[in-house]
Amino acid sequence: MRVAHLADLHIGFRQYVRTAPGGMNQREVDVGRAVARAIDAVLAERPDAVVVAGDVFHQVRPSNPAIVFAVQQFLKLRTGLGPDVPIVVIAGNHDLPRAAESGCILRVLRVLGITVVDAAPERVQLPALGLSILAVPDQLGAPLPRLAPDPEARWNLLCIHGEVPGLLPPDRADGERPVRELPMEELERAGWDYVALGHYHVHRQVGPTMWYAGALEYTSSNPWGELADERRLRQPGKGFVIHDLADGSHRFVPIAGDRRLLDLEPIEAGGLAPVEVDARLAARVAAVPGGIEDAVVRLRVLDIPRVVARDLDQKQLQAWKRAALHFQVDTRRPELIAVRSGSGSLTGRPSLQDLVRDKLRTRLLPGGIDRELFLSRGLEYLRALDGAVAEPTELLAPGPDGAA
Repeated sequence: MRVAHLADLHIGFRQYVRTAPGGMNQREVDVGRAVARAIDAVLAERPDAVVVAGDVFHQVRPSNPAIVFAVQQFLKLRTGLGPDVPIVVIAGNHDLPRAAESGCILRVLRVLGITVVDAAPERVQLPALGLSILAVPDQLGAPLPRLAPDPEARWNLLCIHGEVPGLLPPDRADGERPVRELPMEELERAGWDYVALGHYHVHRQVGPTMWYAGALEYTSSNPWGELADERRLRQPGKGFVIHDLADGSHRFVPIAGDRRLLDLEPIEAGGLAPVEVDARLAARVAAVPGGIEDAVVRLRVLDIPRVVARDLDQKQLQAWKRAALHFQVDTRRPELIAVRSGSGSLTGRPSLQDLVRDKLRTRLLPGGIDRELFLSRGLEYLRALDGAVAEPTELLAPGPDGAA
């Protein structure tokens, strides 16, 4: 009994300002190609059932092209597998509108013969396969159903979208779209043959029979955190799962992406002059195998005072930005050292401009909004209010790990 477990497709995801031929956002095109490859790979695997553990779309109200693309891909899956292979899709936190009367866009997939569970938990009985699937969409604030297998079924699978507490660090929290926390002890106690989890974008085991499939592309607002988690967990990247309920065998199927994400080795800039930092930046970029063309690149410059950052070679930085799909120089100023005055108070408090800049660097942004432009505009508004001098925008970038 082989089950294909996918999650976090995030169709319609947009990021950065580069467009592909035809006018679509380049990252939206990248994500679509990864989804298409995954559907083809599932068809090649010929599973007995397919579950999709939420976040099919990136937005509650996706664009018309995103809806058409999703229908095309699920139609290909439905047609290729045939009517006897069940496909069960649950709603994730990115799929469900906050107002119940708005309806969930995933319901459009029902016309293809796909089981969509969005309004309330549902037990999908598949007697021909001896399989019972408890499908639990992400309904923040709604009580969880009793998470118990069906004793009459040969195989029991739980498909659920949510976050296992303590799994994601604070910088990976999805503050724009809150997500349900999952009771780990209750999941472990129930004795499921398999628990198909969605929400966390890195393939990971969290219990004896519990796995996050991971996403199909880097679609969170903190891809650098995903890369770090993949290195730590020794995962090859993005993909989906084939799990055999009969013998417990578990296999991750990698899906190649179109876009390289490069988190270059940070530069320690403390005590360096601008020309020395420029030389180290150039050395980091020159050392990238194959160059940075069309890649998404982050290069952190640590312990660099603003006066040094202002004097870096702006022409060279702009040239790298033109070459890459996105080139982010993430400057980190030296930590402020609080000095206690004779009265016992602390000096060295950050300025209002420092506080605003740091807040905007870590604020969660919808897809398609350029963070550098967002940050620059915010500082311009502050300058208009109090006459402060805004910093140059060329180096302004997200905070330590971006948002999630």
